[in-house]
Amino acid sequence: MTLDRRHFIAGIAGSAALGGCATSPSGSGAPSVAGLQAAPMPAFIGQSTQKLMPKGKAPRVVICGGGWGGLTTAANLRKLAPQVEVVLIDRNPNFFSSPLSNMWLVGMLDGELLSHDYQRASQQLGWHFVQAEVEGVDRAQRRVTTSIGTLDYDWLVLAPGIRYNYEAWFGNDRRAADAARQRFPSAYASNSEFLTIKRSLQAFKGGELVMTLPPPPQRCPPSPYERACLIGWYMKTNKIKGHITILDHKPAIMPIGGGYKAAFEQLYKDYITYVPNAHVQEVDPFNKRIRTAAGDQKFDHAILMAPHQAGDLAWLAGTVGANSNGWAEVDQLTMQVAGDERAFVIGDAIQAVSSLPFRYYPKSAHIANRLGRIVAYQISERLAGRTPEIRLPDNLCYMVVSGSPGEALNVQFDYDFDAEGRVRQVQRDFNERTVSLYKDDFRWADFMFTELFGGIAPPVLPYPQYRAA
Repeated sequence: MTLDRRHFIAGIAGSAALGGCATSPSGSGAPSVAGLQAAPMPAFIGQSTQKLMPKGKAPRVVICGGGWGGLTTAANLRKLAPQVEVVLIDRNPNFFSSPLSNMWLVGMLDGELLSHDYQRASQQLGWHFVQAEVEGVDRAQRRVTTSIGTLDYDWLVLAPGIRYNYEAWFGNDRRAADAARQRFPSAYASNSEFLTIKRSLQAFKGGELVMTLPPPPQRCPPSPYERACLIGWYMKTNKIKGHITILDHKPAIMPIGGGYKAAFEQLYKDYITYVPNAHVQEVDPFNKRIRTAAGDQKFDHAILMAPHQAGDLAWLAGTVGANSNGWAEVDQLTMQVAGDERAFVIGDAIQAVSSLPFRYYPKSAHIANRLGRIVAYQISERLAGRTPEIRLPDNLCYMVVSGSPGEALNVQFDYDFDAEGRVRQVQRDFNERTVSLYKDDFRWADFMFTELFGGIAPPVLPYPQYRAA
């Protein structure tokens, strides 16, 4: 298997460089060394307060976050409101797709098909790209502060994704949290973690691999089960004497419970053990031990998925309320931030949208895409002086459970209103693993990437040796 270093190292280096831009320059209050004459500060160091891209007469929409939701909003705004100046900010130079990434981890898919250059996409579709770290959002002044300067806006779209709530496990013990993140990452909120997991799988010679699943709501609930299946397939294919234990907070596999249960029992009986109601009570990343309500577990290696919350940006922008359980407070229909009609939050970061038992939209790429479309429509209609109609998203997820032959499962969600005006969810699990669903997964990705990146996205196809007949 090849490690796609070119894409990942670029992203990691870009993030590290941006972190350096945020430090205080020595010429602004830092102690000087005796006898040293300080040199004039270079133009691109320590200038996080300078204005970027002075604002013209055209309305400006600033999008913070270049994931599925942010990219969808940018692409659709250019179609619906071509007079608008659209600026997208992300800390990375390249987008990397979480959907399909589990196949990349086990060598079924080329990483180049999942990685896309933001600058090239911006030139193709007509929006502007700024590679920078967002350091603050002043919604009263309508200004975003980044590591390289400030941007004024008329409309703001926040696509923060998620953060790992390590505080739930470790309190304020940053040393333990850092050890868990660095040694046993989950690759659900950081692109660089994918490379760490892939390398660890390549180095894994056998033993106990433990996966902790976060409690709901979480990013892409069926994805950890898919990852377990594909790692099981990888072990089985490469005759690695390893075993996977899934410690699930939930009382049963969900969604697609029947399909995954059959895959575990029929394809990976000797490789996967599923443990429900395994509420994590203590994690010791140093001694490789986990204590849960279902019993204690030691491991040789692990993928530790801490509980999820709205990403850091949602907190920086002041959108996370005291009673929102760590998620951004938005209008459940328009995605507008509570009390701010010019700011929106989309994607995984949003709070519950219904009082019915499902409560949250699935935190998935498909939902982020649909919410990006809805917000682009909302902004374009308001700019045109019209009242937007109410639109609800849908959701669609394909999950691959075998590489040879390629087989996948599927879950679909539709939304409407019940008699009391509450958002209602209809869920349909497709539990029979089929080659047809495996092919549909790639067709879905091709369609989505074309929307996000225009005509520059190459077709997404699996390696020939794993291609379904």
